[in-house]
Amino acid sequence: MGKNIKILAIESSCDETSAAVVVDGREVLSNIIYSQIDIHTKFGGVVPEIASRKHIEAISIVVDEALKKAKLDLNDIDAIGVTYGPGLVGALLVGLQYAKGLAYALNKPLIGVNHIEGHISANFIQYKDLNPPFVCLVVSGGHTYIVYMKDHGNFEVMGQTRDDAAGEAYDKVARSIGLGYPGGPKIDKLAKEGDEDAIKFPRANFHDNKSLDFSFSGLKSAVLNYLNQKDMKKEDVNRADIAASFQKAAVSFLVDNSIKACKLKNVNRIAVAGGVAANTYLRKSLIDAGNVNGIDVLFPEFILCTDNAAMIGSAAYFEYKNGKTAGMDLNAVPNLKIGER
Repeated sequence: MGKNIKILAIESSCDETSAAVVVDGREVLSNIIYSQIDIHTKFGGVVPEIASRKHIEAISIVVDEALKKAKLDLNDIDAIGVTYGPGLVGALLVGLQYAKGLAYALNKPLIGVNHIEGHISANFIQYKDLNPPFVCLVVSGGHTYIVYMKDHGNFEVMGQTRDDAAGEAYDKVARSIGLGYPGGPKIDKLAKEGDEDAIKFPRANFHDNKSLDFSFSGLKSAVLNYLNQKDMKKEDVNRADIAASFQKAAVSFLVDNSIKACKLKNVNRIAVAGGVAANTYLRKSLIDAGNVNGIDVLFPEFILCTDNAAMIGSAAYFEYKNGKTAGMDLNAVPNLKIGER
């Protein structure tokens, strides 16, 4: 395979419609994102049917804009990459069918991309010389994993949430204290005004002390119980203290398990991915812990933490390089696991 392989990538797994042109998995020529956050905020979360309809309205526009910004046309593209899971099935199908139509009409290779692996690949865009092996912490609204990436396409899940994802817990706690959706950025901002030691919220403990799994449902319930007790006693609550104390408990869990994973695999690098990777408290806490333990901590820039097509284009390139393409029978897999093909 030669150099300058241009991938047109499409991402539509949730509520962002995105298209990008990526060269050799590292260089982003364009990364267009149409976000539906303002639409779904009024509902307190993503409404799947609305998300699918908005994807249909936006997808041609974002693809055209991605090509225009990259100063290319469809004939210049070498392959089409697209997210096929995990995600909302209706949303996934919009991007997938559009990508399949392009690949068929242009007689270009089609590459199906695992959305979670796409998040990991955002680090290859940010850090041009980054190569496996390394440990990756994937934290988003729908997923929380600790993954050992031995090589491109070779993933070992070392830990994962047993219930709520970290970002999901953020959203639910934010809603409970009246911050609204999306909860992550709002808790991160409010927590800066609070005392993280004001309330001792619990962290899950598993019988298997070697486990690197997570559980955030108990932490979420502890916040709700605290609020209910205050309400029954007619006592005021300090929302900033709640946000800061909750965030400390959640982030310390993520940080401790990530450091343990590095020690188990004898690697000195953690790459962080997913929407929660934009959280400023997580960034500081993990970098501080990395400094203490001699571990480099890598974060993509904020725009690459959220759902975007550039990360899909990067992952698609490495799949293509390994000879992994898909047929026209490729279908959406809403519950696709990391490492599955």
